[in-house]
Amino acid sequence: MPATLTIHDETTAGQKVHTFTLACLTERLTVRELLRARIWQEVQDHNQSQREVFHGLVQPTDTERTLNGFKFSQPRPLDWEEQFRRAVEAFERNGFFVLVGDRQAERLDEEFEVKADTEVSFVKLTPLVGG
Repeated sequence: MPATLTIHDETTAGQKVHTFTLACLTERLTVRELLRARIWQEVQDHNQSQREVFHGLVQPTDTERTLNGFKFSQPRPLDWEEQFRRAVEAFERNGFFVLVGDRQAERLDEEFEVKADTEVSFVKLTPLVGG
């Protein structure tokens, strides 16, 4: 039976702004595998709904940042591999960090155990205006 991870998107103040679950087929995952699964799922969800606003981890090209996501001038499907590449780059340049339980993941190839109560938080860091 696959384990289920609880995923939270959080602000730097610890406020949970989006929570969802992700099914895992293995008992151990790397941060890279987690990121790939998350991006694949959110892009699939977007491509099925074709909404004007994308609620995802990283901003797609040709979109405008809004309070609760990224707005398309014209709804369009996304390429999950492109979004995954952008997410890896964002992680590597500290655009967001990942907490597995209460421990911060430092590398994409860092492995963690998936248990029934494992919670993962993605904390997006926003650049300072004018700085």
